[in-house]
Amino acid sequence: MLLAILLFLVAGLAEIGGGYLVWLWLRESRPLWYGIVGGLILIVYGMIPTLQKFPSFGRVYAAYGGVFIALAVLWGWWVDKKTPDLYDWLGAAVCLVGVSIILWAPRH
Repeated sequence: MLLAILLFLVAGLAEIGGGYLVWLWLRESRPLWYGIVGGLILIVYGMIPTLQKFPSFGRVYAAYGGVFIALAVLWGWWVDKKTPDLYDWLGAAVCLVGVSIILWAPRH
């Protein structure tokens, strides 16, 4: 379970970080290398979820979506300096509960 959580966190940070570098390049006129590095990170991000042990692509990506939402709230707070409000935290918590249900509900 710890490996699964770590892989979700690494994948989320790679997607957000790569996307952020591309954003900076295209929206804030940063140098081209921001876009190139961001694109390479996004390629690596696409590979990370394949390391999950869960057998279903759809389940992994559905669960990843909830982790991504929570990480995006934290990224906005720490990197963009936008303090999340109660509804940001509540929404992220609901998503993480959903992730837990999707991944670890008892199935037969």
